[in-house]
Amino acid sequence: MENARRSETGQEFLVAVDGLTKKFPVARNLFRKPSSFIHAVDGVSFRLARGESLGVVGESGCGKTTVGKLLVKLLEPTEGDILFRFPDASMGKGYPESAVSASTISGRQLRAFRRQAQMIFQDPYESMNPRRTIYDTIAEPLSVQGIGGVLDRMDQVTDILTLVGLTPATTFLFRYPHELSGGQRQRVAIARALVIEPSFVVADEPTSMLDVSSRTGIMSLMQELVQKLEITYLYVTHDLAVARYMCDRIAVMYLGKIVELADTEELLRNPLHPYTKALLSAVPVPNPSRRRARPDILGDVTVPIDPPARCRFYDRCPIATEFCRNSPHPPTDEKAAGHLVACYEV
Repeated sequence: MENARRSETGQEFLVAVDGLTKKFPVARNLFRKPSSFIHAVDGVSFRLARGESLGVVGESGCGKTTVGKLLVKLLEPTEGDILFRFPDASMGKGYPESAVSASTISGRQLRAFRRQAQMIFQDPYESMNPRRTIYDTIAEPLSVQGIGGVLDRMDQVTDILTLVGLTPATTFLFRYPHELSGGQRQRVAIARALVIEPSFVVADEPTSMLDVSSRTGIMSLMQELVQKLEITYLYVTHDLAVARYMCDRIAVMYLGKIVELADTEELLRNPLHPYTKALLSAVPVPNPSRRRARPDILGDVTVPIDPPARCRFYDRCPIATEFCRNSPHPPTDEKAAGHLVACYEV
């Protein structure tokens, strides 16, 4: 039990994920249960310490965003559990050390949970109601949580707009989303997520829809907010350069499984899993005279519908053996201090 209460870094966890699984039925039939499933997330486990940033990286369709949505209860898991240790003591009633299981959160506890866990969505153009002003968009979480009166909310919205760099704030309050640039919209999305001062934020590729100059500003802003507000981030991205800048640790996902997890610099300097090595070899180098070898993997991404029990990367792996073919998916073992890898041949 003591080990379950601590993150991989040795600190007490804020979020603990154990065996998290999410399966989506391929086709529904009115008269019978579905027989085939997409294994979007399959047996994922990790710990997040308070104030830590964990990056989840991988190809499109590997399950990164699904993990994020499960952690903020926008989706319900098929199997597994998520434990939260939030500072709000009312959420921890009946649980040791104020830890609460996501599977038991409902009713008033769910409202308290929403105050502690928020999500920044990928697309700033689709995540806001075009008929609502910036003030209405940011003040809505305050209204739902019953925080302050009208004047108090106006002050809080003004303060958070200033904090995210939209100044002077009074010139943005009653504008509409279509009047803002992409970078400004994403700052509004960040303000909406942070206005109720959450402890945990899932950031789902918040810079992928922005141009380079806006992307740099948003990344710097989020780094500053970590220090000021002591936020714990789960940062979903497909860009290893962004993950290096933003995250303390990186988890590499492939077809619903975490195949490698380590401190950021350790993973980038010493990748062990063949998929991680392939991802790093595909990162562009800003030197046209330098030639790089093609990633040493085979074929295309395997279909995640009812995958075989063996290693998910087997069909593309350059070092796969007969043992890999006949064995279940490898467990995530610690190959070095804090460096976890799911591979029999490493």
